[in-house]
Amino acid sequence: MNDLASFSCLLTPEGRALLDAVRDTDPADELAVATRLRREHPAELVSAALGQARLRQRAVAKFGAEDAGRMFFTPNGVEQSTRASVATYRARRMKELGVGSVADLCCGIGGDAIALARAGIRVLAVDRDPGTAAAARANAEALGLDDLIEVREADVTEVGTDGYDAVFVDPARRSSKRGRIFDPEAYSPPLSWAVEAARKAPRAALKIAPGVPHEAIPAEAEAEWISDGGDVKEAVLWFGTEPGAVRATLLPGPRSLLGKGLPDPHVRPLGRYLYEPDGAVIRAHLVAEVAEELQGGLIDPTIAYVTADGLHPTPYATAYEITDQLPFNVKKLKALLREREVGILTVKKRGSAVEPEELRKKVKPSGPHSATVFLTRVAGAPTMLIGAPAGPATAGPATAGPATAGPATA
Repeated sequence: MNDLASFSCLLTPEGRALLDAVRDTDPADELAVATRLRREHPAELVSAALGQARLRQRAVAKFGAEDAGRMFFTPNGVEQSTRASVATYRARRMKELGVGSVADLCCGIGGDAIALARAGIRVLAVDRDPGTAAAARANAEALGLDDLIEVREADVTEVGTDGYDAVFVDPARRSSKRGRIFDPEAYSPPLSWAVEAARKAPRAALKIAPGVPHEAIPAEAEAEWISDGGDVKEAVLWFGTEPGAVRATLLPGPRSLLGKGLPDPHVRPLGRYLYEPDGAVIRAHLVAEVAEELQGGLIDPTIAYVTADGLHPTPYATAYEITDQLPFNVKKLKALLREREVGILTVKKRGSAVEPEELRKKVKPSGPHSATVFLTRVAGAPTMLIGAPAGPATAGPATAGPATAGPATA
C-alpha cells in the first residue's frame, strides 16, 4: 500500500476510529498498541494511524491541541507549515487590505489556507504533491472550511490566478537531499518566479526565509520580518502595499516597527543598561530605529547590542541591567560567580566563538542567585558583561552588588 493509499484509508470510518483509538498513545507504548490492533485491523492501516498520531502530537506546538487533534499531516507538512499565530496575523493583514480571495500557491497541508478562510477569505489552495494536496483537502473538511477552500492538485506554474484579489506563495525551502535551502533561486519554485507571479496580481505576499539577503528584495516590495515569542519565523515580501518599506513585526501583539532609513547607530561606552533587540528587528536591519527610541548606541560597530544610561521599556528589545564589565577570562568569571553564589546562569553570546554550554561546564555555577553573562565584544575587545533582566524594580541607584535572586530568562 503506497503512502497516498494509506492516507486515504485513514479517512474511512475504520481509519477514523483507529485514529481516535491511538490519539494519546505514548511513543514508548507503540509496539504493544500496534501488536494488539493488528489482530483486528490491517497492519498498514495500524501503522498509518500510529504515524498520524505522532504527527498530530508534534503539530500541537504549531496549531494548538484542538486543531492538531483533528487535522491530517505529512512529515514535511509538520516541519514546513506556518505556525498558526503567524498565519493568522498574515491573514488578518490580508483582510485589512481588502482582500476577499487568494490563490495560495504551494499550499502544503493547508495551514495558511485555513487562516485565510477563517478570516473570511475565499482560497484556491494549490500543491503538486498528491499526498500533500489530499491532506490539505482533508483539513479543510475537518475544520469545516471546505466551502471557502478549493484544493487543487497541480503545478503552481501552470495555474492561472486571474480573478483573485491576491496571490500568496510559500516556495519549498527544503530538499530531501540537501536539507534547508538558502539560495532563493533554489527554492521550488524559484523566488524569481514567485516575484513575477506577485507582480501580475493586485496584491501578493511571498513567504521566504528570514535570512534572505536584503539586496535580493525587489524595490517594489515591502519586506516584513516576523517573530513569535522572540523566535524569528519568516520574512514576507508584500506587493501592492508600501514599496521599499521595511518592518519588523513581533507576535503576540502584533507590534510593528517601521524602518525610517536611519544611518547605523553611533558606538558609545557601555551604559548601565544593555538592550538585546528582537531577532526580527536585527534581521530587518532596524537596530538603529531601536537605538534612537532608547536614546542609546552600540557597544561595538559589528555587534547588535544597544546600550543606554536609562531604562526605557520597549517591545522591540529586552533590557538588562549590567553590573560588571570584564575582559574575557574564565577564571575571573568563575570566581565572581562563586562569590555571588550564582547557580542559575543564563549565557548569551554575540560576536564570540565560545559556546554557552562549554562556558557553563567550566564555571560550574552553584548557589541560590541568578545572573546573565554576555559573551561579546566591546569596542573590538572580547568582553564579558554580567547583569540581570531589568524591570521597574531595578530603576533605583546603580550598584555592582550580587546578582538578584529569581528565574533567569533564556
